[in-house]
Amino acid sequence: MKIDAHHHFWKYSKVEYGWINDAMSTIRRDFLPADLEREIRATGIDGVVSVQARQTVEETRWLLALASGASFIRGVVGWVPLVDPKVGELLGELSGQPRLRGVRHVLQGEPSSYLARTDFNEGIRRLGEFGLCYDLLVLEHQLPETLAFVDRHPNQPMILDHLAKPLIREGVLEPWTRNIRELARRPQVTCKLSGMVTEADYRYWKPEQLRPYFDVALEAFGPRRLMFGTDWPVCLVAAGYSRWHDTVARWIAPLSHSEREEILGGTATRVYGLLPDRG
Repeated sequence: MKIDAHHHFWKYSKVEYGWINDAMSTIRRDFLPADLEREIRATGIDGVVSVQARQTVEETRWLLALASGASFIRGVVGWVPLVDPKVGELLGELSGQPRLRGVRHVLQGEPSSYLARTDFNEGIRRLGEFGLCYDLLVLEHQLPETLAFVDRHPNQPMILDHLAKPLIREGVLEPWTRNIRELARRPQVTCKLSGMVTEADYRYWKPEQLRPYFDVALEAFGPRRLMFGTDWPVCLVAAGYSRWHDTVARWIAPLSHSEREEILGGTATRVYGLLPDRG
């Protein structure tokens, strides 16, 4: 089963999506299941994981409602207020939805000290009670604090989004490489091959500029701990859906059949516990 492990839906409004700046103006519109279904059918993707783009419970419920009406949405990574002492009650309610497979907070928008907050870490500890993963959205300079954070939760499955957004545009590999290798030593962490084109020059990026970052991730995590994701529709400011899919496909072509299957769906299916069909 081929899985796109990272994409978003939204009904665009300037207030709610203020992070979509003028350089990204082409995605200032609605993106809904019918739009994505056309893309995945053209590239042979069987299912997707829908990830939060707003930090509201309302959006989490909306994504779960979309998933209930679109069988190709195999999982949802939503948002909940992890710092709320009563977050366990909300998780208990939402966990009745079998498509909820994980939670994410936009840590890249927080100070690095947020990772050490007692209330935030207590919220993370509650996720295990409900069999939920945690998606790590951090920037490369937050990786040292991320390492300490991950070590506080040795049994919590965590998925690193976008390779921690390395400085691809600047061509900088260190200290990102060293930190990624250290993070990969934690067996509970997997990594998404997503979000790379938007860390490069939107108009002029070339696969060979991104390739060193892919190579580091592959060497550090191995195929069984990597998962393909597009970050659609955000990726559209730099690359069409099929262009990113084909770029990754070329990179992994020298791998064995089973290794390619892991990256293109096996890892995501196993780590998120995705359902094969509506359930």
